[in-house]
Amino acid sequence: MTDFAQSIQPRTVLDEEPELEGIYGHYKITNFDRIEVQKYRFAVLFCAISFCSGLAQWLIVGPLWAWVWLIPMTISLGLALKWIHIYLRPLHQTLQIFWALGCLGLILMTISLGGENIIETLSTDPLWIIVIGPLFAALTGLGFKEFFCFRRPEAIGLTILIPISLIGHLFGILSGSIVMALIISSAILLLVLALRKFGMDAASDVGDKSVFEYLDKQQTLKAL
Repeated sequence: MTDFAQSIQPRTVLDEEPELEGIYGHYKITNFDRIEVQKYRFAVLFCAISFCSGLAQWLIVGPLWAWVWLIPMTISLGLALKWIHIYLRPLHQTLQIFWALGCLGLILMTISLGGENIIETLSTDPLWIIVIGPLFAALTGLGFKEFFCFRRPEAIGLTILIPISLIGHLFGILSGSIVMALIISSAILLLVLALRKFGMDAASDVGDKSVFEYLDKQQTLKAL
């Protein structure tokens, strides 16, 4: 009778997450991890769209209102750096600090010059690159992480072209047309990188969670 009663009880079938083998042990990719990865990918995509749209408006309409695209680009980059998975916490925090410094620089330029003059001033007075440069350093760091983890050619292109264009403009090594060509290329590569990420498994973006857990334990031990 007991067996019969048990047999007619409703059963809830739970889908177990498969265990993956990591360097420091087993781990699982949870639904929370997948959602975080999607957030990261959409943030990178919005950053790329904003970057490309700002440049397109600059070339087609002029620099007067192109600066507005820096706002969604900056916000989406900040969100991407929040959800990005990087094993080395100090590196992750450094990229976030660069982003924060870049935000402060953008605010300073807006207050000092007026938003409508930001793009034109960056073109004519390269020293202002120093003020807003940390923002693009953070973007370069994101590109480096993507290349280091996945060896995607568009990521290494992004990592190289942004520093070359900004440093070349700052020191007057490159002409304006070359700088513009490099920046446009980096924006397109960022868009390609963002779109291609949607075809990847979430586990690839999460990485080896056993490494995160190991590093967290080591940090806790040091704090004791």
